[in-house]
Amino acid sequence: MDDTLAEARYAKLIWNAPLAESHADELLNHLNLGSDTSIVDLGCGWGELLLRAAARNKTDVDGVPVTGVDTDVAALRRGRQAAQDRGVDVSFVEQQAQDWRGTRNRAICVGSSHTLGGGKAMLGRLAEIVPRGRVLVGDMCWERPPTEAARAIFGDDVPLLADLVGMCRETGWEVLHLSTADQREWDDFESRHRAGLREWLLANPDSPQAQIIREQQDAKEREYLTGYRGVLGFVYLVLGR
Repeated sequence: MDDTLAEARYAKLIWNAPLAESHADELLNHLNLGSDTSIVDLGCGWGELLLRAAARNKTDVDGVPVTGVDTDVAALRRGRQAAQDRGVDVSFVEQQAQDWRGTRNRAICVGSSHTLGGGKAMLGRLAEIVPRGRVLVGDMCWERPPTEAARAIFGDDVPLLADLVGMCRETGWEVLHLSTADQREWDDFESRHRAGLREWLLANPDSPQAQIIREQQDAKEREYLTGYRGVLGFVYLVLGR
């Protein structure tokens, strides 16, 4: 995928998860951020939630680290540019999330549990990173037993919501707040995920790549509409210890 296509892929997304602006504000409220709150976002992408957390944290206090960790170079570049444009002090690090070492008062891990070995492994690792404080976790789950079509798409690694909450307790976390993405958030997320490349197709109808891109996007849309719309869930958990 060339640079213009790579940029178009995420161009219309605010964050790479089903999340409305008001829902994001609510989650950050529950993180209970303060002027001396250090934060790490593991698998941050371009770090939109982290940037907003940092903006809330913005004070004259020096030396309070706010760090985003990811391996996507284009996403990190977008995050660094956004931090510069907004005047917030966020450090973006190109690194595997599982290799990052350090402790913080707060951590964010949304849509990136796979980078830490899955749900329970992620929760255990976050307990090491935040020995006392709060974390925001966002992850796929089944709110009810999945259809065979949905299971065929996502496999057997997606937990039931109740089982994921059970993992939180097993790893020493208290669930301070739980909320799930609603259907409108899912539809907006899925639409935005394709909108950048759809607009690229409108601007480049004669590109030799156009037909392949269109077929791929049509297939992803069909998979969503017939395979997991209204079936797959996404839960946000604010956890404390």
